[in-house]
Amino acid sequence: MPSDNSLFIASASEEASSVAVGKHAPLYWVAPMDPNYRRDKPGKSPMGMDLIPFYGDDAQQNSPGTVAISPEVVNNLGVRTTLVKDSVLQQTISTVGYLQYNSDRLIHIHARVNGWVEKSFITANGDAVAKGDPLYDVYSPELVNAQEELIFALNQKDTGLISAAEERLRSLQVPETFISQLKRQRKVSQTVRFFAPQNGVVDNLGVREGFYITPGMTLMSIADLNEIWLEAEVFERQAHLLNVGQKVEARTDFLPGEVLQSEVSFIYPTIDEKTRTVRVRVRLDNRDLRLKPNMFAHLTIDAKEHQSTLVIPKQALIRGAKQDRVVLALGEGKFKSIAVTTGRYGDDDVEILSGLKRGDQVVTSAQFLLDSESSKSSDFLRMAPLSDDSADMDHSAHSPMSAETEMSDSKALEPAKNVWVAARINRVDLPARKVNVDHSAIPDWKWPKMTMDFTVAEWVEMSELPIGKNIQLEITKESSTKFSVTDFYDADAQ
Repeated sequence: MPSDNSLFIASASEEASSVAVGKHAPLYWVAPMDPNYRRDKPGKSPMGMDLIPFYGDDAQQNSPGTVAISPEVVNNLGVRTTLVKDSVLQQTISTVGYLQYNSDRLIHIHARVNGWVEKSFITANGDAVAKGDPLYDVYSPELVNAQEELIFALNQKDTGLISAAEERLRSLQVPETFISQLKRQRKVSQTVRFFAPQNGVVDNLGVREGFYITPGMTLMSIADLNEIWLEAEVFERQAHLLNVGQKVEARTDFLPGEVLQSEVSFIYPTIDEKTRTVRVRVRLDNRDLRLKPNMFAHLTIDAKEHQSTLVIPKQALIRGAKQDRVVLALGEGKFKSIAVTTGRYGDDDVEILSGLKRGDQVVTSAQFLLDSESSKSSDFLRMAPLSDDSADMDHSAHSPMSAETEMSDSKALEPAKNVWVAARINRVDLPARKVNVDHSAIPDWKWPKMTMDFTVAEWVEMSELPIGKNIQLEITKESSTKFSVTDFYDADAQ
């Protein structure tokens, strides 16, 4: 048995594997990071790595698609595995928002009579006022007549008329102090002074001295800044994660390094038809008045689930245009690609609805080469059916695997519809969702090494594509003239 060379064999039984290794020469040599780069003798890959020998399958005891690699290759490729387990899915929503006035503490001052502003005590928006501070003086013939009616009622000592005259003045928002003074002095004032109903700052100032005002006209607004609202937008696909009371952390450029703690206080019932987002409201304490309306803020919402579910690390998942897969570690250097059905995505993990069970080992590093070799003949099913106990856990009882199994033989006769290839990203066009790449030869499609433009699938996060780096791209053939990038793998990011 060779001791210095790496071994990559299509697995049968352990005994048959040893026979294949000892008696037969490799069928070909393959690049570790580019399964489509093959040679009939040892050498170097385009990335400068030693080619790995591939041996044929001499037995049929194993499930279709099972491959085995020698311990040396496991070590050289850095194959790592992790346990499939039940865990609480950690989900954090990251978004942005703006600080706004607390509408519950925002008072609008409106005119209730026709008249003229004789004097204004407010000079500009942003002026701070305290409850009881004077705002403006108004001359209004209507207010003068109302005063005269009260004085007449007082002189007549008619309690009914007095009460009616007082109520009329109150309906015109004449201050109680002014009414009391009028009853004592019984002298008509040509102007009436109005006062601030609460502490706060003035906004929407709409009058100056000499302005003519009419009923319903907004003269100004007074906002209490002791509590302020942070309103943020969350994408429609994340809306189901939101709940009132979830913990929120907010950060602003105005207060670098400081984290503002709060919780979701309100979720708006509708989705914006243009942005396809739902708004959420967060209340922030601002008694020190450091936060200002219209400030920009970054916030994270803790939307984690409280129930355990079956999860695997995100890096273990191989996403495809029509099928998601993982590489299952079977033990003794044997691996197999199997199809899985995914559910929700967390910060680091992804929920598995079917295809795996608790205690399975999945590959989290160097799985792309293993998947490429296994998927050539794999039925994408586990070696043995899940037990009754685990069927309920991973929801695989009704999975559509049988249909895929029936089609596997016919698909094997067709050219591959998606391939993994070593490539270098030259340019990324975000608006057009296109990339320009230099890719290696693709023997399955009889493509030489060349530079091409590809459309990028909508589920691929283009901002994470590393420009100028050697990575692995999954290219999917959608038609005879249309090819697109449907996934990528950056070994340095793992």
